[in-house]
Formats: sequence, structure tokens, C-alpha cells
Amino acid sequence: MKRVPLVYLASYALSLLGNSIAAVALPLIVLQTTGSVLSAGILSAATAVPAFVAGLVMGVVIDRINRRTSSVITDLISAASLAALPLVDLVTGLNLGWFILFGVIGAVGDVPGMTAREAILPAIVRNGGISAERLMGVRESLGALVMVIGPAAAGSLLVLFDGSMVLWITAGTSSVAAMLTLLIPRDVGTIPAGTGAATSSGREQLREGWRVLFRGDRFLLAVTVLNLVLVTVIVSLQGIVLPVHFTLLDRPEMLGFVLTALAAGTLVGGGLYAGLGTRGSRRAWFTTGMLGTAVGVGVISALPPMWVVFAGAFTLGLSSGLFGSLLGVLMIERIPDAVRGRVMGTQNSLMMITGPVGILAAALIGHLGGPAAAGATMGVVWAVTVLVALRVPALRTLDAQGARDAQDTKDVRDAQDVRDAQDVRDTAREVTARAQR
Repeated sequence: MKRVPLVYLASYALSLLGNSIAAVALPLIVLQTTGSVLSAGILSAATAVPAFVAGLVMGVVIDRINRRTSSVITDLISAASLAALPLVDLVTGLNLGWFILFGVIGAVGDVPGMTAREAILPAIVRNGGISAERLMGVRESLGALVMVIGPAAAGSLLVLFDGSMVLWITAGTSSVAAMLTLLIPRDVGTIPAGTGAATSSGREQLREGWRVLFRGDRFLLAVTVLNLVLVTVIVSLQGIVLPVHFTLLDRPEMLGFVLTALAAGTLVGGGLYAGLGTRGSRRAWFTTGMLGTAVGVGVISALPPMWVVFAGAFTLGLSSGLFGSLLGVLMIERIPDAVRGRVMGTQNSLMMITGPVGILAAALIGHLGGPAAAGATMGVVWAVTVLVALRVPALRTLDAQGARDAQDTKDVRDAQDVRDAQDVRDTAREVTARAQR
């Protein structure tokens, strides 16, 4: 693997690790500082809306400036928002207001940062000498690895150090991620000429991105809905259904093992796709991933004996690793580069709100009928979604689109080869003419 994709993947992993540690450590630090459970909830609610809005608005910016620059700036904003907290603590002391202020500032970096890293993926593929399948498979596996390491690292750091030091360390991971991104050549992040949107207003550019997503390519809309439903189901299972179920069994610690099994499955699934994703038909990969997630969700939602839940979690992770990697490749190919930041920004912003909505829905169902009813509801929702997705016309032509993309790439290369050959012949004729003179 060449330097560009290696640097990108290392930066991606460190940025994700910082966010993962902060997601666990920051609420605990707020609780230790304020002594109020309500304060942690207020902080989460206060930063959710700014994160959603930032994801939408910053997509316009990402479509106008160098995407490597966007990634660096967003990582530095995230780092600064965390590093500012211990500094304020030294000067005046921290209270809930300071946590909310810097939480809102950090929200400006988190979702846009995710979008910037996704928007630059096609350029990493073009300049890195790596297939999109391999890049997305490795990226999916790294994400799964961070799912395991991040919470464990947060817990260990809070045991070893005080809250201020943990915040410094977390800010350091985002800073190092930004420095690594700077090692990627600047021209890799350059928006191709003719695709930028610098003439129309920001509002019109935002609307253009929404039109592409919601009224343009039906594939993009279908995949967006599919991802939103899957996120809702998984977050509901791991955020409400399983915690309540294990608490009733007096085994709350089992949730951690289930999440580890899920991450291990995703790690394996991403690895398999990285190695084998270019073989076989995309439709076969898609069908396998979808049916596998249906089996995994179905097993977990039934709340069977403990070891069966572990097997279901591993199956779900394995299948979502395949499914997620494939969708990443298709997103690289299908989203027009001119609106990539806006489309992905909208998708990521919507992901931010589907999780809380899913948890609320599962909590209401669980309150009325218990965790079994909530689990069954999520299982049925995803089973119906899978059946519909396998029949949607926009999701049945994956191989045809892949063939067109491959042919387009070949045509471009052939045209370039013809131009190069013509240049060689012209140069040879010029040299011969000069020699004769």
C-alpha cells in the first residue's frame, strides 16, 4: 500500500479514536465536575442540534475549498474545543456553561470532519494506487477496531489520570490526526476544475445538494434510507433493548461482551471485503450482507440465551462490515464530485438524529411491553427493510453501474494513451525534421 492511503487511514483511525474516547470520557468528566446526572444529559442535547446544523452547512464549504484543508481544520477545531476545557479550569474553574460552549464549538468539527474525510476518498483512490474495495474494507475494519479500543482506553485513562489530563490526551489524538493529514499532498484534496460551486449563494448550493440526494439519483436516496434504518435499529438494540434485558437478568456487564462481538464481526467483515471485494458480483455481496444483517438483528432482537446473542452480534457485525464497505465503494462512484460534501454532510447530519429517535422509540415500546416487545419491533422493522431493499430497482443494477464506471475509467486511460502516443510521434517527427535541416 502506498504512502497516501496509509497516511489517510492512520489519520482516520486517530481522529475516530479521539472522538470515541471523548464520547465516553466527557460525560463522566461533566458528572465529576458538576455532580449532576442531568448536566450530562443537557450537554448531549445542547450539542446535538449544532452538530446537525454544522453537518449541513459545512458541506457547502467542503465543496468549495481543498478537502485536505477541510479535514485538517475540522480536526484542529475538535482538538481546540477539548484542550480549552482544562485551560478554563485552571483560570476560572469549569461549570456546565463552559462545557456547553466548547461542546457546541466541537460539534462544528466533528460531523464536518467526518464529511471531509469521506469527500476526499475518491482522490485517495485515484492517487494512492489502491482499489476502492480494499480502501473501504480496511477503513471499515479500522473503525471496528476503534469501537473496541476507544471505550476501553477512555476507562483506563480515567483510572490513571484526572479529567484534565484525559482531555489533553484526547485533544492530542485529534491534533496528531490533523498533522498526519498534512502529509497527504495538497493537490490530492484539490476539487477538480469545473466541479466547484463558487458562483451561486450558499443557500442555493445547499438546495442543490438536497436535490441530488432526494430528487436525483434514486440509488443515493435508497442507500441513505437503508443506512438510516440500520443505524436506528442497531442503536436501539445496543442503547435500550440489550441494556434493559441484561439488567433484568442481573448481568449488565454482558453488554460490553456483546459490543465486542459486534466489533469483532465488523473487523472480520471489513477484512474479507478488503481482500475479496473485487471478486464476484456486487449484487451478490449486497445480498449476502443484507441477509446476514437480517439474521443477526433477528437473533439479537429475540433475546435468546447469552451465547446465541453473542453469535447474533458477530453475524451482524460481519454482515454490516461487508455491507458497509460495499456501500462506501458505491458512494465513491455514484456521488457527483461537485456536490459530494453537501450530499455526505446531509447524510451524516441525518445519522446524528436517527440514533436518539430510535432510542426514544425503543424506550417507549419497552416501557409499554418490555424489552422483548422492543426487540421484536426492531427485528421486524429491519426484516421488512431488507425484503424491500432486495426488490428496489435502484439497488438491483450495482454490477451494471460498476461495469460502466470501469469502462469509463478504461476509456479515459485509452484516450490518454492515444494522446501520449500521438505526442511521442509528433516529437519524433520534430526531431527528424530538425536533424534533416
